[in-house]
Amino acid sequence: MSKPTHLNPKKTEWMNTPAVKKVLSALQAAKADSVRFVGGCVRNTIMDRPVDDVDLATQLEPEAVIEALKVADIQVVPTGLKHGTVTAISAGKPFEITTLRKDVATDGRHAEVVFTTDWAEDSARRDFRFNAIYANPDNGELFDPQDGIKDALEGQVVFVGDPDTRIREDYLRILRFFRFFAWYGEVRPDRESVKACARLKDGMEKLSVERVWKELKKLLSAPDPSKALRWMRTAEVLQVVLPESINVDRACALIALEKELGWEPDPLLRLMAMVDARRWSKIATRLKLSNAEKNRLKAWHDAGEVNPDEDYMDVSRRFYRKVVAGFVDAAKIAMGTLHDERERRNVQDLMEFAQEWERPVFPVTAKDLMNEGYTEGRELGDLLWDLEDEWIASGFALSTSELISKIGNLGTGGKSGGQG
Repeated sequence: MSKPTHLNPKKTEWMNTPAVKKVLSALQAAKADSVRFVGGCVRNTIMDRPVDDVDLATQLEPEAVIEALKVADIQVVPTGLKHGTVTAISAGKPFEITTLRKDVATDGRHAEVVFTTDWAEDSARRDFRFNAIYANPDNGELFDPQDGIKDALEGQVVFVGDPDTRIREDYLRILRFFRFFAWYGEVRPDRESVKACARLKDGMEKLSVERVWKELKKLLSAPDPSKALRWMRTAEVLQVVLPESINVDRACALIALEKELGWEPDPLLRLMAMVDARRWSKIATRLKLSNAEKNRLKAWHDAGEVNPDEDYMDVSRRFYRKVVAGFVDAAKIAMGTLHDERERRNVQDLMEFAQEWERPVFPVTAKDLMNEGYTEGRELGDLLWDLEDEWIASGFALSTSELISKIGNLGTGGKSGGQG
């Protein structure tokens, strides 16, 4: 495939939206030829992938960008002024605008920068070559100082310049490398990049857990991150950021099942498949998961193992005492590991049954027992519990009168003296 030299503005829908044009007009009014598209929007257009976000690079310094946007009555959010980044809100959509810059000092997490007007100099400090392609908004002409177009066409992820240098600037780039490989890698990963990630993996311990989980979640949201996960394990990167990841092959089996059955990618479920359920609390705490994510992990742990030989009544009894949602997650993970078609089908039937299951209402109340002459107190509570066990064992079939008739066989007292 020949390398393109231009994007076609007339055929590239995102380049012609009113929101984009308004932002461009504001910046170009401040200084002609001072702005270009960059990053994912350019890369994805070259790769014929959907474009979600439109980012721009400009020779204007942040204060000039803010002023130009205000003149055009465009809302401005100063998201990263120290690093030259502001966000314009046009027609309700955010556009990240970053002044051309170069790094003068880094510590593996943050960088000190100076601004420049040199496009090639700006490209040299970007992470991956296919993220360092610029497009002229007027005619679509591509500026590709790092040869990123070739990588985009081949589905290759390669660091700009020396990979060790890029990683030491920000150790999160190790996870970004595997995340981009999960989404865009079409061939074997770049050898020198993988080796650099393996060499410098311990630097990730400097990163905040919020940044780590955000990046991991993006990676696990890819349509098929199996190859990326296996390469992360090979480079011992996964063991650093997720030491509980003992079941990568189980996660890959789940991913294959998702594709086979048309399920949407589920990053948290994929995380569960990789780890030991008994570590759920430690994982939730260390990654600072949200309450919803933490509760889902706990429910999965509480559900326990799924037995393909269970029947509907077996799982109904389980559901009455445990969280149904956790069973659904456990069933999906179990299905990926089963090779016997009958067992897999049975687990899928149980999972679908769980998704529709409604908790039956125990037909005996404390009032019912008090009407029979039993006094309120601990013994009455114990009796209710025993009757509920009988009802569950019957498959929720016994009626109120049938349960009360069994009281004499339970060996539980509790009636008042006048009724004895």
